Amino acid sequence: MSKRPSKAVLLIENDPEEARLIHKMFEDQGSYSFALTHVDCLADAEAHLALEAVDVVLLDLGCPDAPGLEGVLRTHAAARGASIVVLSSQTDEAIAVQAVTDGAQDYLIKGQIESRELMRALRSSVSRKILEETLFSEKSRAQVTLDSIGDAVICTDTADKISFLNPIAERMTGWSLKEAFGLPLSEAFRIMDASTGKTAADPIAKAVGQGRTTTLPANCILTRRDGHQIFIEDSVAPILGSDGVAAGTVLVFRDVSAARGLTDKITHLAEHDALTGLPNRLLLNDRLNQATAHADRKGNQVAVLFLDLDGFKHINDSLGHSAGDKVLQSVAQRLQECLRSPDTVSRQGGDEFVVLLQDLHHSEQAANSAKRMLKSVAEPHSIDGHELHVTASIGISVYPEDGLDAETLIKNADTAMYQAKEAGRQMYRFFTAEMNVQAVERQSIEEDLRCALGRQELSLHYQPIVNLKTGAITGAEALLRWTHPTRGSIPPAQFIPVAEDSGLILPIGAWVLKEACLQAKAWLEAGLPAITLSVNVSALQFRSEGFLETLTKILDETGMNPKSLDIEVTESALMGRGKPGGPILDTMRGKGMHVAIDDFGTGYSSLSYLRNLPLDALKIDQSFVRQISGAVGDTSIVSAVIGMGRNLKLKVIAEGVETAEEMAFLMAQECDEAQGYFFSQPVNAYDFAKLLEGTVN
Repeated sequence: MSKRPSKAVLLIENDPEEARLIHKMFEDQGSYSFALTHVDCLADAEAHLALEAVDVVLLDLGCPDAPGLEGVLRTHAAARGASIVVLSSQTDEAIAVQAVTDGAQDYLIKGQIESRELMRALRSSVSRKILEETLFSEKSRAQVTLDSIGDAVICTDTADKISFLNPIAERMTGWSLKEAFGLPLSEAFRIMDASTGKTAADPIAKAVGQGRTTTLPANCILTRRDGHQIFIEDSVAPILGSDGVAAGTVLVFRDVSAARGLTDKITHLAEHDALTGLPNRLLLNDRLNQATAHADRKGNQVAVLFLDLDGFKHINDSLGHSAGDKVLQSVAQRLQECLRSPDTVSRQGGDEFVVLLQDLHHSEQAANSAKRMLKSVAEPHSIDGHELHVTASIGISVYPEDGLDAETLIKNADTAMYQAKEAGRQMYRFFTAEMNVQAVERQSIEEDLRCALGRQELSLHYQPIVNLKTGAITGAEALLRWTHPTRGSIPPAQFIPVAEDSGLILPIGAWVLKEACLQAKAWLEAGLPAITLSVNVSALQFRSEGFLETLTKILDETGMNPKSLDIEVTESALMGRGKPGGPILDTMRGKGMHVAIDDFGTGYSSLSYLRNLPLDALKIDQSFVRQISGAVGDTSIVSAVIGMGRNLKLKVIAEGVETAEEMAFLMAQECDEAQGYFFSQPVNAYDFAKLLEGTVN
């Protein structure tokens, strides 16, 4: 009983006799369920295959239109999925063997073909093709899986030579599979112990020896082909054969550099300043303790330099904190460039830096370093299109003479830094024992100042402001004085900075405003001529929360006419970031008060900004007025300010007038008003009333 054909065979043979013989074999072996179709050339085969699929192609390697391996390649392309059995002459058997290597399933030698052998070859080719496709499918799934996972995979054979790398492994090692295939694992997978820097133990030997999955060495670094190093971790497992013997190994690993980097970053942030990247106080103290211990062993010295920027607050107030931060970064870089490799520069916060100098043989080395730093910091800093200038003051303490621990050395260097500032800034000072006395004095002043208001030790003096055209007293500036019960009179230059640094200027400033308004009201009620009272408001006070509320409350409580009050503020106060100056001035002007710029020309003068503010007057700083009668006789700045004030329709008041020459020049330039010792020193309220009485007709 014949079977229904289940497999289609296409014969490509141009020799009629060979074709006849093969047809005969199919007739004799019909029970094998193969149906044969014959074409004479490959072109006809391609046309047939375009319309019908076949299971097996019998290809004569001697086809005239595609001889040899060309025919095999074209048949593969046309009959995808079909198995190929090539028919070869005995002389072309080598080509037939190559054809099998290139993808054919079998070959037969013409003239030696028997029916049974032909049917066997056809059945085997079909079975082999099915097996190949099954294996290919399994391999493809495995390949896709290995290529898709996020870990790197390397496989080795029994000789520890590489047999496979997935794309992740290629990327991490820098070796392609083609390049690495057959290489010893140690050549492409170079690992070392990060702690010791030595080559790590062979992970394969451990896994094979124990016959189970093991982990890679701890703290493991992989060195890529290009020399770049990355931290890795994971496992190594043996590949066991059916007999339980290791047939190779598989390594699975991943890059953990990012995780370790995050850990290192967290550690770094705990010990470094976030803005500048410099060591912070914690790390500095550790290094300072190590440096002093080393100095004890070597008999050397250690120096601590405490550096504070001069004028930095003004940059923050005028240009904003973003510009200030960039200045700090620029200063940090320059300080680092001034140091040797064993030294350390640390940011303590704000605009304060501490420098640790190690292995010194004499203190002059610290002085030379301080000079380099002062010069470097003073060079212009190019920030956001501005050429900004800051200077520094440096205090120096030396181990072991000035302290035996980090806290004492830093504190004493800080004390010396304040002495450098008081000596004129942009200079350095070594710590001396006497400086501790001065530091204690400063602390004592702050403590006593906190009690001064409650003890009624503060008072106001008043300096007349004179109209230069009429000579009449038109106003007075209220000036704060402090009489200590045991110290006596303390100069404002000594306690005002302490009040500003400690924040005491806020309650003291509010007291000054109220006391001045009460006194002005008292003079007026006493029948004295009406004058304008000027009160200086600090930048901290001007930008503080509740300033306007406090000012309004004082005016209401004292009954002071707002039109008789002049509020004097500096340029820095107006341009600070704490609170925009314009809206505050608008409110003050809306209530009738006048506003004057105090110490004009000494701050960051942005005329484009100031001209848009609701102002009434400019006060020329006394340092410029002094130049009129000075040795050089420079009058250009005063003339320029008077001219500018006139153009902006602002009243101009000259401060610190002391000589007739200065008076004459100001009058010639048509300056509006002036104050200074030429007219009167600041006097108490009683004596000022007498001055006002002298103006009564």
